[in-house]
Amino acid sequence: GGIHVPATGSIGLFKFISEGAVAAGVRRVEAVTGRGALDYVNAELAKLRAAAEVLKHPQDLASALQQLKEKEAAAQKEIDALRKEKAMGAVAELENGAEAFNGARAIVARTTLDAGSVKDLVFKLKATPGTLVILGNVVEGKVTLSIGVSDDLITDKGWHAGNAVRTLARHISGGGGGQPGFATAGGKNPDGIDKVLVEWKNEFS
Repeated sequence: GGIHVPATGSIGLFKFISEGAVAAGVRRVEAVTGRGALDYVNAELAKLRAAAEVLKHPQDLASALQQLKEKEAAAQKEIDALRKEKAMGAVAELENGAEAFNGARAIVARTTLDAGSVKDLVFKLKATPGTLVILGNVVEGKVTLSIGVSDDLITDKGWHAGNAVRTLARHISGGGGGQPGFATAGGKNPDGIDKVLVEWKNEFS
């Protein structure tokens, strides 16, 4: 079986390109030889040259790539911190807009934050006893609905964020669910948030 050659020298350049397990105790290797191996090596060198050109031809390409990765991570960390700061900065504004509802404090509003910040904001607000939070978030054309219920309202009134979000999500042509204390839904109709901000009271009577 296999492929036979008159002499190993006729194989020419030999380059492994992959290796992996196909069964217990059995491994498979793939390689290219001759002209195919040369083409493969040239293609890989072209990729390296392209990467070096993007990075302004550094002396140490691997080190330059590592530095770029570290800078990207640092930038992302800073972005996340700014997003969280923006979300937390909205706490006072939202609390000022709270309304008394059925013996509780209801914070119902439209926001334009990233998903992670919305969740942080809901948990921050609902940490105060007697608080119901409903945020309709629209950003870059994507709409989400987030509901938070403080622990005492779950116990005393039986309010359930998951049940409410499932019903209200139909207004944004979406669906979702969650726990009694926190639930989210995504949808396709951002304009439906206006309906949610009107109909929410029916879910917490």
